[in-house]
Amino acid sequence: MTASILVVEDEPAIQALIATNLRRHGHAVSAALSAEDALRQIKAALPDLILLDWMLPGLSGLECARRLRADPRTKNVPIIMLTARGAEEDRVTGLEGGADDYVTKPFSPRELLARIQAVLRRGRPQASADVVEAGGLKLDPVAHRVFAAGLPVNLGPTEFRLLHFLMTHSSRVHSRDQLLDQVWGDHVYVEERTVDVHIRRLRAALEPSGLDTLVQTVRGSGYRFSVDSQ
Repeated sequence: MTASILVVEDEPAIQALIATNLRRHGHAVSAALSAEDALRQIKAALPDLILLDWMLPGLSGLECARRLRADPRTKNVPIIMLTARGAEEDRVTGLEGGADDYVTKPFSPRELLARIQAVLRRGRPQASADVVEAGGLKLDPVAHRVFAAGLPVNLGPTEFRLLHFLMTHSSRVHSRDQLLDQVWGDHVYVEERTVDVHIRRLRAALEPSGLDTLVQTVRGSGYRFSVDSQ
């Protein structure tokens, strides 16, 4: 399960290490060095999950978490608190402040990834981990890999989620509004034509295999994935 993750960490070396590891596992990563910067980014578009350091310059991570939980728009965004404060009372304070999980520094990249996957599974119980195959395409949501006619296809996170949704709801026509809601989520403010841009990118990635025709435009209605010709 891949996601867009915001890493809020004021130590550049630690931030870079976390970001590199997350990207290596297919996640889309953005970063902020302060809570104030994080709040500005979140105002533009919510990530799927926030890794939030407690000890930040200026506004603390704990206060940032409290503000996010108090806002109806951000109250359901998963937050994992990162901190060197490992005492039980600190853990309780962090969880009561709005964190969904609490990871004590130093931590291993493997542990952090496991915690992220656990939190994402709780937030996306409907997401399927099953491999999907149709019309010569094979999509593995766990490994975050796509094969077209047996050859690997390089997709960005949004194109991957878009293809996954279309393949698991094949032959159905989905409007742009429906795709925005199902793929981007209602917490991201983007225009309908954004869907068209990502459909073009998805088709461009599939074009060398000749399987771009599986992603079909239904004039006046939207898009569908179908192994049958139009």
